[in-house]
Amino acid sequence: MSKKISGGVAHELPTDLRKALSSDATALAVWEDITPLSRNEWICWTIYVKTPEKRKEHVDRVVSELKEGMRRPCCWYGCVHRKDKALSSTQKFMLGRKAKKGSVLGLH
Repeated sequence: MSKKISGGVAHELPTDLRKALSSDATALAVWEDITPLSRNEWICWTIYVKTPEKRKEHVDRVVSELKEGMRRPCCWYGCVHRKDKALSSTQKFMLGRKAKKGSVLGLH
């Protein structure tokens, strides 16, 4: 039986990230120590990318950066999927920049 690993506030913990955290006791201990909002930011940062290669890179970075003491992803403007608060001005600005570049966001 595997131990339950906490998720975020808007996102469930994806299987690939769960597996990576399960395989590293230090990263898992930090993961369980951070707030649900922080976990949510890491999850969103991981699933937000568009390619499997980049996603794998992000999953690996979550583990290594948690072990380095980071509690939130660096330079991440925040989860746009949360329904409990309005988008911040920074999020709106970044989403506007992405739209101008022709990016399509998979917001749900």
